[in-house]
Amino acid sequence: MTQSSEARTRTILVIEDDQVVLKLLDHMFTRRGYSVSSAADGRAACAMIEDIEPPGLVLLDVMLPYLDGFELIRRIRERPDWADVPIIMLTAKAQERNVVRALDAGANDYVVKPFKPEELIARVRRFVG
Repeated sequence: MTQSSEARTRTILVIEDDQVVLKLLDHMFTRRGYSVSSAADGRAACAMIEDIEPPGLVLLDVMLPYLDGFELIRRIRERPDWADVPIIMLTAKAQERNVVRALDAGANDYVVKPFKPEELIARVRRFVG
């Protein structure tokens, strides 16, 4: 693994509109050596998907302004360079139909808010070490 690909695997794109949750996630992951980028709504996330190198992992909320998480999964998965990026949904939507819809759309995992920080970190480590 080259240094650039190793650095990329330690990069997390967080797409979350709640600033409190975003700050918590940024703190949790940066203190463990991850680099965190973020987008606060679906439009900003789309722009990042077009402009940045694929991260090691995407943490994605379902309920977002402009475009929801399901649409963002579709847009991520249709880009060849992003197609294999692991996506963990992190959302308050706990209904089984939402979990199934996200997994069917291409999400790799689904975590319901409020989340347990150590559990989320363990789930992220499954994909990006």
